Amino acid sequence: MNALLGVLFHFLGGFASGSFYMPYKKVKGWEWETFWLIGGTFSWIIVPPLAAYLTIPGFWDIIQNASSSIIGLTFLFGALWGIGGFMYGLGVRYLGVALGSSIMLGLTMVIGSLVPSIFYEFSPQAGKDNIGLMLSETWGQFVLLGLFVCVIGIIISGKAGVMKDKELQNETTIDTHGAAVKTEYKFGLGLTVAIISGILSACFNFGLEAGKPMAMVANEAWKVANPDQGEFLFQNNVTYIVVLWGGMASNLIGCLYLAFKNKSYTDYTKKNVPVAKNIIFCALAGTMWYLQFFFYGMGESKLGNGPSSWILHMAFIILIANLWGVIIKEWKGVSKKTITTISVGMFVLLISILIVGYGNSLR
Repeated sequence: MNALLGVLFHFLGGFASGSFYMPYKKVKGWEWETFWLIGGTFSWIIVPPLAAYLTIPGFWDIIQNASSSIIGLTFLFGALWGIGGFMYGLGVRYLGVALGSSIMLGLTMVIGSLVPSIFYEFSPQAGKDNIGLMLSETWGQFVLLGLFVCVIGIIISGKAGVMKDKELQNETTIDTHGAAVKTEYKFGLGLTVAIISGILSACFNFGLEAGKPMAMVANEAWKVANPDQGEFLFQNNVTYIVVLWGGMASNLIGCLYLAFKNKSYTDYTKKNVPVAKNIIFCALAGTMWYLQFFFYGMGESKLGNGPSSWILHMAFIILIANLWGVIIKEWKGVSKKTITTISVGMFVLLISILIVGYGNSLR
């Protein structure tokens, strides 16, 4: 039952992440950095402490009582993750959305899921899965198989995207945030940027690991008040606050740089721009963006913060994002071969989810 609930919660998180950019498509008259900063105000600053307040009594005391090393490392990983996400647009610009996304998301998935388990192999900690354990246990072997299958699904989906770009001959493409990006194909530079972005984007999972002591305090307090009820579903909500502080810092610097470079700081005072509606759509997008972590934490409480949770999280994001691409007809006008290729890629991603879920059911 825990495995089933974990997969369900990760699906909800993946749906939120794969869908959050849709409200941004309703924003009128604002540049990307303008609406991204407004949406980020909700997803980085407003919603996280509100969610913690509603779910964790005394959450602020937990943060204040945490050591400076825990806070600092959690914040640092959050900032690195924010830089990785901000660089995503450059990867798309120089490689195209299909190839760039495949490389960056693939690296994020592999690094975010395997590096912690390799680290715990050499520095064991109670309750932490290490790579040796996973290789020796049947459940772990299935999880690693699911990771391998998921990477294959990403590669196939990326191939379909390359085919689509060639057939439609687009000079611009849409990045993961729903913004139009002019494609300037530079493989060497793009590959370098994509690798850096993929590695840094995986730092979110490292931030959760670094801030785990805060989540454990919340978990233990809840278990004392609710004996024999299992693990606390919302324990990670306190950790998210610090991780997202880091993400806020790097994204704020990037958005302000673009605002002055493009002089888009005047967006807020433009005439004939529906400011109120724009803010509402940004608030909705930002809230949905945060919900991916809210549900990730619930899934993690059922499956553990090991490779399983990160693999399922990333697989669902990629699957849902591709589904939205089909729904809003981004694939309209391509050949049957290309449609078949993206369909196979989505099917393989679904198979990887089932394999990881089955592996956790054996645990």
